[in-house]
Amino acid sequence: MGHSTNDELETKDIDTRSLSSSRHQSQNFPHIHKVGVPPKQNLINEFKATMKETLFSDDPLRPFKDQPRSRKFILGIQTIFPIFEWGRRYNLTKFRGDLIAGLTIASLCIPQDIGYAKLANLAPQYGLYSSFVPPLIYAFMGSSRDIAIGPVAVVSLLLGTLLQNEIDASTDPIGYRRLAFTATFFAGVTQATLGLFRLGFLIDFLSHAAIVGFMGGAAITIALQQLKGFLGIKKFTKKTDIVSVMHSVWGSVNHGWNWQTILIGGTFLSFLLFAKYIGKKNKKFFWVPAIAPLVSVILSTFFVYITHAEKKGVEIVRYIEKGINPSSVNQIYFSGEYLGKGFRIGIVAGMIALTEAIAIGRTFASMKDYQLDGNKEMVALGSMNIVGSMTSCYVATGSFSRSAVNYMAGCETAASNIVMSFVVILTLEFITPLFKYTPNAILSAIIISAVINLIDFQAAILIWKIDKFDFVACLGAFFGVIFSSVEIGLLIAVSISFAKILLQVTRPRTAILGNIPRTAVYRNIQQYPDATKVPGILIVRVDSAIYFSNSNYVKERILRWLTDEEEQRKGDYQPRIQFLIVEMSPVTDIDTSGIHALEELYRSLQKREVQLILANPGPVVIDKLHASTFADLIGEDKIFLTVAEAVSSCSPKMVEEA
Repeated sequence: MGHSTNDELETKDIDTRSLSSSRHQSQNFPHIHKVGVPPKQNLINEFKATMKETLFSDDPLRPFKDQPRSRKFILGIQTIFPIFEWGRRYNLTKFRGDLIAGLTIASLCIPQDIGYAKLANLAPQYGLYSSFVPPLIYAFMGSSRDIAIGPVAVVSLLLGTLLQNEIDASTDPIGYRRLAFTATFFAGVTQATLGLFRLGFLIDFLSHAAIVGFMGGAAITIALQQLKGFLGIKKFTKKTDIVSVMHSVWGSVNHGWNWQTILIGGTFLSFLLFAKYIGKKNKKFFWVPAIAPLVSVILSTFFVYITHAEKKGVEIVRYIEKGINPSSVNQIYFSGEYLGKGFRIGIVAGMIALTEAIAIGRTFASMKDYQLDGNKEMVALGSMNIVGSMTSCYVATGSFSRSAVNYMAGCETAASNIVMSFVVILTLEFITPLFKYTPNAILSAIIISAVINLIDFQAAILIWKIDKFDFVACLGAFFGVIFSSVEIGLLIAVSISFAKILLQVTRPRTAILGNIPRTAVYRNIQQYPDATKVPGILIVRVDSAIYFSNSNYVKERILRWLTDEEEQRKGDYQPRIQFLIVEMSPVTDIDTSGIHALEELYRSLQKREVQLILANPGPVVIDKLHASTFADLIGEDKIFLTVAEAVSSCSPKMVEEA
């Protein structure tokens, strides 16, 4: 197929500033397409577009467009308080589902809350407080229909460990409690700030592999901490690493273990694990593992009461304060040395709580096929913790075990959290005295059975199969937690996640491309062994944006490819390389350092008598190449739309033979 003279004249008249051209054509490629340059954008408009894509990629203001002022006001209220949106469609059928789900998760949360409060070195009632106020706030402001709010094991352990490093809970319980409220306040501030400024993407810097390792290590650490109550040991180490804990456990074997406590704990742990097995075996019996903890508490409390096992060394709860949450506004440190400490602890606890809640929310949202607004979730979680810190609560977040039960119990909306809150407040008002004889062993057994699910062997195996570096991150976080401390494990997890990002940015992948036989397609020769190299041409693809952090490496790696190929082809008596084609489709952006590296590459190739050719630079890249005059340096006719067209222009005879 040929072109008319008029077509050729029209082609020559096209503005060379916006289109790169090629002067060579072959029989198989009669028309060489041109790489277009996007029109210049106003600087302010370009900045606004970038900011919108970075911070407002979900276009949250879309529902407000072309709406009257009254409607905008209503939409604003519904945005802050989603309950006013879904509440209009609420009916008796949905309430029935939420009522059943709320009662079910309440039966699970009450014994768990008492145990998690002890994990955070707080009195049992503070765990119950944290399942009353925060869930109510979340029900009004949260966008997830399935998350069940309350204290969780990992955050309780993290908070207890970090607070204990600053104030000893046994010698100064009031100061410890005040620091806990301060940390909770700043955890909420951190979460709400991230949501308001739409910086939720920051939590994504903690990779999935690191989270799997951290959660697994934290689960083992939590379980080991429960050996104190499970075995009836009175003198127990305050350290959390496995070596110190096992030394404390085995050091007490002859005189510290209490067989009655072990019997109670072992019996009910077996019962709880069997209940979990039944629930997993048959989904219809999801309620069995949900009510098993409460049944265990009732039975064990009754057993201790009638046998007076507390007189034989069995440790019991003894006292839980009655009544609803007292105000704690005046207990938060807003000045003094503990302000900074509370701020630091709050940021760490808030980020971990946020990561867990968002992950849980996204999981169940995908299962029910609805959208979860991550930034709105952060504001809701932050608000509930800020209010919680002022009402004697410590850091609350989404609980995976409760959320799973909530989902399986048939919850329809966040109203299930309201039902749970009312059950908890009834418990605080009327039932707490009945927990006096509850043995600590049963609380330990409940926590152990709850955290077992945090150890995800299947996820770890899958990580190993997919990405070995991710597996290193997983192991690093895991061993950091169990052999050192929760904060060290968290630090390792974050560090390895950042190290992976830096490694991928500074050392991007490059590949040599070859021609797939009987096609005009060029692909990685390692992925496609049948792909053939083009005589006299080296085709290299750069699989990353070219920035200051990797520009020098990209240049040196391309030159190294060229040197290796020249030596190999010289040994095989093949034609020397005359053209170096850089496939730039994956190069999404380039900065001044990257362009400088291309200029140095061009000069190095000139000395070797090799021509530099670019294939398919994207709109951002081609615009910057023209702005820097690099396109003029190498020549407009050295920039092509595809690798095939570049090859046809450099080696037409080879293309004809192919």
